[in-house]
Amino acid sequence: MLHVLVVDDEAPALEEQAYLLRLDPRVLDVATAASGTEALRALERGTFDAVFLDIRMPGLDGLDVGRIIARFAQPPDIVFVTAFEDFALDAFELQATDYVLKPVRAERLAEAVRRVAERRRPSGDTPDPPDETITVELGGLVAYVNRSDVLWVEAQGDYARLHTADRSHLVRVSLTELAERWREAGFMRIHRSHLVSLRHVEQVRLDAGHWTVQVGGQVLTVSRRHAPELRDAMVRRARPSEARPSR
Repeated sequence: MLHVLVVDDEAPALEEQAYLLRLDPRVLDVATAASGTEALRALERGTFDAVFLDIRMPGLDGLDVGRIIARFAQPPDIVFVTAFEDFALDAFELQATDYVLKPVRAERLAEAVRRVAERRRPSGDTPDPPDETITVELGGLVAYVNRSDVLWVEAQGDYARLHTADRSHLVRVSLTELAERWREAGFMRIHRSHLVSLRHVEQVRLDAGHWTVQVGGQVLTVSRRHAPELRDAMVRRARPSEARPSR
């Protein structure tokens, strides 16, 4: 599980990145900083696995901070998150793990997290479950869908309908079986009729005691039975970092 620091001088961008990272099941906690100087203070107080770093900021910019981080004895991974392509060469000269362009898409940020997690995994750790390919029928022909492309799943009797970004597919497997099979891949049962991929969840809301999630532009109801599990998952992602020794 990863401890990450997000650095951006623009509050909306900072909040959005922190929100998306807290939804990622590979991220344990997220700290934020609104400037390069604030980021260095946070790095002095605690230890992080990765820093998601804006480049154009007043005062110390992201490249300045990256050069300082590169001199650490055990530097965190750096993921530059910027609206500008011009700094890619500088970023990778600093051995950045990834370079993400704004506006940030949840899928692209999740890929950056995957790269960090892969680099941070100690030898001997159990790797993430390999992607699964599901055979579906499409226009009378056989086609294939990757589990990683599935946003959410809907129960339809003894069948399940897989929803991806651009279409849906009916497959002969129960939602209960998929929930069990895909749990380790980050899928969570939120209703007797719905299973969602946590990495693709765009929004979680609590309104008048009722939880909903938004995934793929679709708003889905969370049942009372499954709300505690979802709530606990969200709390784990939003929990402040425990105190860690300074560098």
